Amino acid sequence: MESTEKISITTKTLNSGNCQVKFFIEDDRRPQYGYLLVNEPKSVGEIIEEIKSRLERRKEEMMNLNPFFPVPPIEEDHNFYLFSA
Repeated sequence: MESTEKISITTKTLNSGNCQVKFFIEDDRRPQYGYLLVNEPKSVGEIIEEIKSRLERRKEEMMNLNPFFPVPPIEEDHNFYLFSA
């Protein structure tokens, strides 16, 4: 299945020295936006790959919601937030 979504980002350096990344996922079926906290300097390509990786991990977690096959809860990711647009 081919992904048709486009990810655009804006960054903001925080007083703590960390970088806050606000991202938009432009998808005809389900547009989304979110935030990622980056602790070290990264290129735009690395940030987008990190966002894609975390989105994929979240999709896998949603697929594992089966009441007949309990999976131990996965630790929350407090550096990644995702919302529907």
